[in-house]
Amino acid sequence: MKDTSHLPVVRAVSTWLITLRRPLVAVAALAIVAVAPVHAQTTGTAFCDTDMVATIKNVFTLIQFGGPLIGGVIALGSTVALPAVSRADRKKEVTEMRNQAVIWGVLVAPLGTAIIAFLLNNVVVGGTSCGF
Repeated sequence: MKDTSHLPVVRAVSTWLITLRRPLVAVAALAIVAVAPVHAQTTGTAFCDTDMVATIKNVFTLIQFGGPLIGGVIALGSTVALPAVSRADRKKEVTEMRNQAVIWGVLVAPLGTAIIAFLLNNVVVGGTSCGF
């Protein structure tokens, strides 16, 4: 006769593995996914050589210089065009356009760039060595 005294233990182990199958797969998948970003954050100089940093710097340049440039042109154009407008409602619209151009283009765009640069320099790993 065969010894079947180990069958309850085998059944218990297989039932235990079946119930833990999903959490084990989730932990294994998380370990694979969560380890990759840690490898990318080894040194700040390696981060500075990526294309993402070049793109961020280009966007900053556009915001920092393009915002005041476009805002200044709109404000100057509306100021020059204001005497040529005869209707009162049009004058009000042109004056409002000038005010919005000064507020958003000349004041907010450089401030937004400074705030985002501060966050990237102090929050992003390796950001201080890139000099945003």
